[in-house]
Amino acid sequence: MAHPTQLGFQDAASPVMEELLHFHDHALMIVFLISTLVLYIIVAMVSTKLTNKYILDSQEIEIVWTVLPAVILILIALPSLRILYLMDEINDPHLTIKAMGHQWYWSYEYTDYEDLGFDSYMIPTQDLTPGQFRLLEADHRMVVPMESPIRVLVSAEDVLHSWAVPSLGVKMDAVPGRLNQAAFIASRPGVFYGQCSEICGANHSFMPIVVEAVPLEHFENWSSLMLEDA
Repeated sequence: MAHPTQLGFQDAASPVMEELLHFHDHALMIVFLISTLVLYIIVAMVSTKLTNKYILDSQEIEIVWTVLPAVILILIALPSLRILYLMDEINDPHLTIKAMGHQWYWSYEYTDYEDLGFDSYMIPTQDLTPGQFRLLEADHRMVVPMESPIRVLVSAEDVLHSWAVPSLGVKMDAVPGRLNQAAFIASRPGVFYGQCSEICGANHSFMPIVVEAVPLEHFENWSSLMLEDA
């Protein structure tokens, strides 16, 4: 959950998000070192009155400043590609959920069950109870078992939407007439918030996503209650 004045990412709640955080720190350190070196060279060139004749025409320096950036780009690209393939990897999901975007709410269908589905609307500000978050709470949460591979099939009924939960490292466009898929594993129990991340009309800001990860036993009890109510 993000908080006011927060500068970094939300705490990771899935293995993929942990990898993304590590990669962000890795890339940021490289950028910081390059920026420091460039700033030092600029200050040195401006402030000194001395001139080194070997710098003005040097084959060795030209080789270094051609090869070194290439090496740095490889050091960034390889981990990036590894995470990219990890995010696309979907092996034997334990549960498949279809998330449909509408103007302006989400509907969820648990396709492994015969009749388990519901609409998820934002709770209006005047109906919030103490401790709930404005513009982020939904009347029905998407409940999933923790430590289980979950596949989410994302599509839309009307216009473009985007199903995004930052702490789980998931963001997938919902396109009418097209079925996209994303996968995640919630590594700990908790409630994780997201919002539609594609401008979809007047009430774009009012279609939150709430994912609740619970132990498997609690998920089975919840699904049984939902099926009884249906």
